[in-house]
Amino acid sequence: MTETLAETTTPAEEPLPEFPMPRAAGCPFDPPPIARALHAERPVTRVRLWDGSTPWLVTGYADQRALLADPRVSSEATLPGFPHASAGFRENATRRRSFITMDDPEHARIRRMVTGPFAIKRIEAMRPEIQKITDELIDTMLAGPAPVDLVRALALPLPSLVICRLLGVPYEDHDFFQRNSSLMINRHSSAEEVVGANEALTDYLEGLVAAKLADPADDMLSELAGRVRAGELTQREAANMGVLLLIAGHETTANMIALGTVALLEHPDQLAVLRETEDPKVIARAVEELLRYLSIVHNGRRRVALEDIEIGGETIRAGDGIIVYTGTANWDTEVFAEPERLDIGRDARRHMAFGFGVHQCLGQPLARVELQVVYGTLYRRIPTLRLATGIDQLPFKHDGLVYGVYELPVTWTS
Repeated sequence: MTETLAETTTPAEEPLPEFPMPRAAGCPFDPPPIARALHAERPVTRVRLWDGSTPWLVTGYADQRALLADPRVSSEATLPGFPHASAGFRENATRRRSFITMDDPEHARIRRMVTGPFAIKRIEAMRPEIQKITDELIDTMLAGPAPVDLVRALALPLPSLVICRLLGVPYEDHDFFQRNSSLMINRHSSAEEVVGANEALTDYLEGLVAAKLADPADDMLSELAGRVRAGELTQREAANMGVLLLIAGHETTANMIALGTVALLEHPDQLAVLRETEDPKVIARAVEELLRYLSIVHNGRRRVALEDIEIGGETIRAGDGIIVYTGTANWDTEVFAEPERLDIGRDARRHMAFGFGVHQCLGQPLARVELQVVYGTLYRRIPTLRLATGIDQLPFKHDGLVYGVYELPVTWTS
């Protein structure tokens, strides 16, 4: 669905477009029409945020990659002009710094402490275990009554179990950390709710780090505890890193599993290809296309300019906020032909779903393996899988940093 900018925005003297922008009714997978219109006519333009600030919205693929690789663009969330997603995010940023909101060399120093467990070879070695967890969860689904909520039955427990085992977090505490992580990534949460949820999770992870100091195991929290023992981190800093990894490790993949399933069920020709293949190359290519097509990190990657930057015919001044909206980049017709068409045979590896530059997603090898296992297993195991309600009845997540569905009722023919 596309509209011209004249149909969706007002003249220059009128108020700026507000961000984030609503998706069109009946087009749950498409980037918002206003964002697509801006991309077509003013790909670098001002928008207005919740607090009245007017950062730059950058919608084009080439411009986004240039900015995300530019050392004059900062991820430091405590700098004046940084475009916070809500009052809660702003308050949290002043209290608790994360390495994803730091610049090099500090960012690189801390990030190196946790890159090892996410190395491709180490993640590939986990594939049999991820397959086993997936099969067990599907077995449980098939043994019970239908319909079932696929979010609760598979999409959420799979990545939660995997990240818990990788980190060394007891899975029996999943209700606690899932509840608090949901509060932290919801842009409608109050400052008190965001800060309170972060404090609760950090206290919890700090207790686990302390336990790993006394009794280390073969997990990431024990590795971080070793950094504490060596004087490279404080226990609180190690706990902060644990919070980030725990949230990122289950929220994004859970939403991709569920939303990707909705997209495939709405495109039965594409679903049929996955249902009938066991070719890992076909499955891997499908994962990349779904990552491109859906762009679930839909609130924009936030930055602030350190110096004046000329880009897209505009001058971004030092201190100006920048929002890189990857949903439109992944639908950029200069890079992806017919981007509105889901085509799992497409080579979509250049997508921006994991970002770009030094801050691109650390956990992308794990996310890819989890998605490959699920997309390569679920539809073969349950070939008659279908929605148990109309797509217009699904509760889509318009209010968070990550897009998806809160519930996904599905059924099948026994």
